[in-house]
Amino acid sequence: MRRLTQGLGKLGLQLSRRQAQQFELYYEELVAWNKRINLTSITDYEEVQVKHFLDSITVTLALAEEETSKPDLSIMDVGAGAGFPGLPVKILLGQARLVLLDSTGKKAAFLRYVAEKLDLSSVEIVNGRAEEVGHLPLYRQQFDLVVSRAVASLPTIVELSLPFCLVGGKFVAQEKGDIGREIDKASRAINILGGKLKGVEQIKLEELGGDRYLVIIDKICPTPEKYPRRCGIPKRRPI
Repeated sequence: MRRLTQGLGKLGLQLSRRQAQQFELYYEELVAWNKRINLTSITDYEEVQVKHFLDSITVTLALAEEETSKPDLSIMDVGAGAGFPGLPVKILLGQARLVLLDSTGKKAAFLRYVAEKLDLSSVEIVNGRAEEVGHLPLYRQQFDLVVSRAVASLPTIVELSLPFCLVGGKFVAQEKGDIGREIDKASRAINILGGKLKGVEQIKLEELGGDRYLVIIDKICPTPEKYPRRCGIPKRRPI
């Protein structure tokens, strides 16, 4: 995990020996399962360290130090896929409760397997659609931090994710490219769903390259009951 360790060092972070071993095992299982189901197009050892593990961990830059050390910190990853960014963040923070949400059964099976293989406690896998799960009392407005990476356009992912944030929590979307245009398109959805744009943080790491950003949205009031709308509508007809 040399590339990952070097990148984290630039962020002022470091891995314990156990964490490095967990990332090593995560990589091995990711590549093994990827031969059977489509989890990722990136399988090179060094590329996974940078483009999946390191990139995922950058979401922690949106948290204050007291938040990352909060013993009962709760995190939801919407559209978790192969576990990014949720699982790398969980490995780093250790004590946090993590819920990984994905609509694809085979990906959910991988997530269950790898979470157990990595001996991670307080990890729950939910196989379902955000449009439906977002209305369940067990998950609606229950999380300090909601994260999402490369799932949909920003207006759509705001509708799918903000309902999971508790008031006082935050949603962090990993974005790249023309972020100004995306934020303009999402501004109405953010306001309607109870959010307020806190800021946009550019990730300046040579390893990652390109224009990468964290869009940080504070949850300031409850999401109206009608949101998220029925399955498929947030994508077809963004707010």
